[in-house]
Amino acid sequence: MTCTLCPRNCRAERGPDLPGGVCGQPAGPVVARAMLHQWEEPCLTGEHGAGAVFFSGCSLRCAYCQNKPVSQGGVGKAVSVPRLREIFRELTAQGAACLDLVSPTHFAPAVLEALGEEPWPVPVVWNCGGYEKPETLRLLEGKVQIYLPDLKYALPGPAGRLSAAPDYFERAAPAILEMFRQTGPYRMENGLLKSGVLIRHLILPGELENTRRCIDWISKTFRPGDVLFSLMSQYTPQPGASGPLSRHVTGAEYRAAAEYMENCGVTDGYTQERTSAREEYTPDFDLSGV
Repeated sequence: MTCTLCPRNCRAERGPDLPGGVCGQPAGPVVARAMLHQWEEPCLTGEHGAGAVFFSGCSLRCAYCQNKPVSQGGVGKAVSVPRLREIFRELTAQGAACLDLVSPTHFAPAVLEALGEEPWPVPVVWNCGGYEKPETLRLLEGKVQIYLPDLKYALPGPAGRLSAAPDYFERAAPAILEMFRQTGPYRMENGLLKSGVLIRHLILPGELENTRRCIDWISKTFRPGDVLFSLMSQYTPQPGASGPLSRHVTGAEYRAAAEYMENCGVTDGYTQERTSAREEYTPDFDLSGV
């Protein structure tokens, strides 16, 4: 296929076994791990965990990515659409609170085929970096109950410098609005999210102004009860990091972000203890469950 699924619009020829494009992946799904994941937000994990499927490749090039072996390093195993559907069934049979599809955008047609037409017993979660096209998201309507996008940047400077995507916000904002159009205000049952949009933002060391601008957009765009927001402090320096990226977020940075969030009236959601920056948030991508 000539790929235009993500905002890169690279038009790479991606065949069933032919990798290409910014994501570096073939058209058929490639998976690095499938597991019950305990480290998502509480409303997604339930008693046993989220049924996470980690897809290989990514359209972003985040310098600080904790999943870099998968997102940029080519780790993963090609699976057929029927096998992907079996993986979904295996995770739900293990008691997963949801089907947590991590970085699935560049495999959207295959994922949709694997999901099929009938409803799943648990919500389907589209867990993405926020750098999406509304046209692609519209293909998912009725198949995805929960959208879990990042809102990484509101400023073009850090977006270009750290993720090679200076147009990040101008792409992410309309994409998140399309997600909300599809789901409407979030809906919880017995502490679990059943439908809606949960927006994540990872505080980056030295980038507090970017965090404030992201919170500004959320507070001005959505009303209380519309979306959930997760303010994350789990940034972990990666090998070779330099400058501010070589350290964790400070207590002062996190307190300033959390106070700004509260002052802006963004109260539906989650904050993290600063000690949440731990390596166990990143699983071993050893092809388990694939």
